[in-house]
Amino acid sequence: MRPIFLVGYMGCGKSTLGRAVSRLTGFPFIDLDTYIEGRFHLTVKEIFACKGEAGFREIERNMLREVADFEDVIVACGGGTPCFHDNMDYMNSHGTTVFLDTPVTSLFSRLKRGRHKRPLIASKTDDELLSYINEALAARLPYYRKATAAFSSELLENRDEISATAKSFINKFNIPHRQQDAI
Repeated sequence: MRPIFLVGYMGCGKSTLGRAVSRLTGFPFIDLDTYIEGRFHLTVKEIFACKGEAGFREIERNMLREVADFEDVIVACGGGTPCFHDNMDYMNSHGTTVFLDTPVTSLFSRLKRGRHKRPLIASKTDDELLSYINEALAARLPYYRKATAAFSSELLENRDEISATAKSFINKFNIPHRQQDAI
């Protein structure tokens, strides 16, 4: 199976859904930012600080091409990954891209709860955060909409919703269950 690339705005549930699909199918899950951090032994924030955004985006482009060669994987891309270089076209030609379409109200709720973990939004007031989401999402939607498919990731708020959404995703995209090797 060619890779499945999950794309969408921060807080849309790429990592949450990707991990759940991985658990149910046995296919490995790769969070692209975590993959980059592991390869460079620096956090994304540290890479931005020492190489700038342009340097990070070049690293991201190269690591995306590396994971695009893997078989049978679910890849959660960073929110900006599809918006730089020719990344979206590359993902479309090397796998299935799925835009996790999430209402702004859900994005706002999730990001408000977890803003302390995200340096770009940590110091924003609620009004500033909502405005930031609307502006950034409007700029990124043309890239996200180039995905080969869209899938609603609105219902990822608790274990039952995550499980049901992952099962729906697996059914929609006909993801087989990987055979586990006998021990």
